[in-house]
Amino acid sequence: MTRRITLVNSVDRRHDWNVARDAQSRIVFAASFIVLRYALRDGVRDFEQDVERVIVDRTATPADFLDILAHLAEDFLGDVVYVRDDETAYLSATGRGGRRVLYALDANDLRFYLETHGLVATSSVAAA
Repeated sequence: MTRRITLVNSVDRRHDWNVARDAQSRIVFAASFIVLRYALRDGVRDFEQDVERVIVDRTATPADFLDILAHLAEDFLGDVVYVRDDETAYLSATGRGGRRVLYALDANDLRFYLETHGLVATSSVAAA
């Protein structure tokens, strides 16, 4: 059975990630950016995981983020979020026609995104 998961690589877990019982099976923390990159590229399919989003939380450079986007599998339709030190973020999502669209998020947008998807407790995203 395939489970839908969110892969997270976070530098110091600044966000209060929702690790409640119902969310524990949805959020998988990658120990490092390299592990996250491997899991996204190779390991996830071996374990029958459906990654619905990837969050890179201040653990990589903008060039690393662009490299992830450039090497996504064609059939990957999930979101990729890159959080910067100032709590702004970039969101790469699939738009109409299956093409990727890149959005710039401010801190409030990021907070809304994380809360909406049940990844953090309501209003728990720390201010920069």
